[in-house]
Formats: sequence, structure tokens, C-alpha cells
Amino acid sequence: MYDIVGVRFKPAGKIYYFDPGDLPIHKDSHVIVETARGVEYGRVVVGRRQVTEDSVVLPLKQVMRVATPEDEMTVEENRVRARQAMVTFREKVAKHRLQMKLVDAEYTFDRNKLIFYFTADGRVDFRELVKDLASVFRVRIELRQIGVRDEAKILGGIGPCGRLLCCSTWMGEFDPVSIRMAKDQSLSLNPSKISGLCGRLMCCLKFENDSYQDQDAMA
Repeated sequence: MYDIVGVRFKPAGKIYYFDPGDLPIHKDSHVIVETARGVEYGRVVVGRRQVTEDSVVLPLKQVMRVATPEDEMTVEENRVRARQAMVTFREKVAKHRLQMKLVDAEYTFDRNKLIFYFTADGRVDFRELVKDLASVFRVRIELRQIGVRDEAKILGGIGPCGRLLCCSTWMGEFDPVSIRMAKDQSLSLNPSKISGLCGRLMCCLKFENDSYQDQDAMA
């Protein structure tokens, strides 16, 4: 058995598991951990528990430490710097005449990397843009092209149901959604009725799909 805690780095982000060691970590604690992107600040959403070996991907990285108030200030400063970096990014995109739409930007906690998220109709050759940005910010630059569902997750909004988007408030990952699910639920197949803000099929078609399939099996 292994001790684990589950950590999220964004409000509706994917949950990653770490070894809490002997640290006094509880649910809703904030912690500093090492990830593939670098050192990051996250919130514990799954409290300390024991799991079997086949429930996690080994080896687990250990939580570095519990976050401090000073770390919170660093995170807020990083957010401010990232918003400022978005202004420069748009200027550089215009200079290089690239067809890309900036969605968001973020620094890793340790400020070793600055990540820009963008959408584009096709592939974009942004090699010169990256060089230009690196000369300005003096950190590692990563440009990540995302899809329309990820764009909606980042930007948020109000769904057709009148509630905040599920993807931006609690969904950690996207599940596959098919038109068959709408048919099984006897919904209108009008795209405007079953599409979310992203223009793709609404994620909530998946939520009750299993219940409808069970009903069909019992009929």
C-alpha cells in the first residue's frame, strides 16, 4: 500500500498524485511539488489515503513542502506577470504576422518557464516567435496549441442550462461525447440545441448516458 495525496494546479484541472511523506498535509492544504513542468504550487483535493500499487503510476514524487503565505504572494505575482506577458505576446504575433489567437499565459511557480496557450486554424511555424519571446522574458518559452474545448475550459462562461460551464468549474478531464448519446436520450439533433459554447457536443450528454443505456437494456 502507498500513501498518496491528490493535487490540482487549476480549479478544474486534472488530479495528480504525490507521496505526502511525513508532512502534515490535509485536504485543501496548498503544497509545493516538483512536476514535469518544474516546481509548482497546487491545492490538495484528495486527502491523505492509502491505495494499492495498481491504483497509481509509480514512482510517486514526494511533496516538497507545505506552501507558505509567501508562496501565495509568489503565485499572485506570477499571475500579474503572466497577464503583462500576454500584451507582449500579442505585439510579437502581430510583428511576425502569425495567424494565432492567444487564450492564456502562465508562469510555473519557480518562474523557469512561461507557457502561452493559443488556438489556430492549422499548424503554425512559431520558431522565430519563440526566439523573440525568449530574448524578452529570459526564461524558457513554451507555446501550446489547444482545441476549442480547452479554450472554453480556460475562459469559462455560462452554458445553455444557465450554469457555469462544467469543464471550467469541476471537470478534470474531457470524456468522449457522441451524437449517439443524444439519440439515446431522445434529444433534438439540432446542433444549436446540443452544442456547448465551444461548438462541440455538450459534455453533459455523457453524464446520464449510462442510465439511458441501462433502461434500454431492461426494456
